[in-house]
Amino acid sequence: MSGRVALVTGAARGIGAAVVHRLAGEGWRVVAVDVGEDLPGVPYPLGRREQLAEVAAKWPGQVLDVVADVRDQQALDGAVATAEGEFGGLDAAVAAAAVMAGGRPLWETTDSEWESLFASGVDGVFHLARAAVPALLRRPQPRTGRFVALASAAAHTGLWRLAGYNAAKHAVVGLIRGLATDLRGTGVTATAVSPGSTRTSMLDATAALYDLDDVEEFAQHQLAERLLEPEEVAAAVCWLCGPDAGAITGTVVHADGGFTA
Repeated sequence: MSGRVALVTGAARGIGAAVVHRLAGEGWRVVAVDVGEDLPGVPYPLGRREQLAEVAAKWPGQVLDVVADVRDQQALDGAVATAEGEFGGLDAAVAAAAVMAGGRPLWETTDSEWESLFASGVDGVFHLARAAVPALLRRPQPRTGRFVALASAAAHTGLWRLAGYNAAKHAVVGLIRGLATDLRGTGVTATAVSPGSTRTSMLDATAALYDLDDVEEFAQHQLAERLLEPEEVAAAVCWLCGPDAGAITGTVVHADGGFTA
């Protein structure tokens, strides 16, 4: 993959960071993006700027860290401009930024919780697409551009007291299907990856919403009978970013340990 360039949001930790490390290990140059601060309506600490810098520091000259809020179109426009200016173009964009909120029935969900779920998890994907797709299309034919968004098992089945999160992740899948249709014939694909319960800070936050003492309790919902590791989900994402995945578009890869079987 030497010479290929990717942009990854939500890159300070979790699945986003794992995607950056795997892509860099395969020879990609990567712009790693994260907001680096806490957000209103999100009841747990988000990734820090220091964590984002640590991700980039492992790959000097190959990974650039950019602090940007996916809720801000201009910020993502700037991140894409950095990829093109520093690395000469863009071949893949990965929308991994999202937040968790909930823990109560839908009718008790606050405006702040609802808005935070959609602003980061849906608007953020839209903003990245609006910034990145034109750059992917600027690559000469034959193109092998890739747009990959992180959805969730929650995009395919109802989760107790997480209806807002369900709605946001369903929206991501719908966005990807529509984007892929808009990209027909261009050589650029759009796909989603739906993880199951993965060992991340977001899963810890979900356990807190459910008042669970042990995050391992989530493993019982998966045929694998264990939590997934971020690197396992990243493997699916990074394969979709490569030129060999050209037959996969407008659909979802379920990297969920059998959660939705």
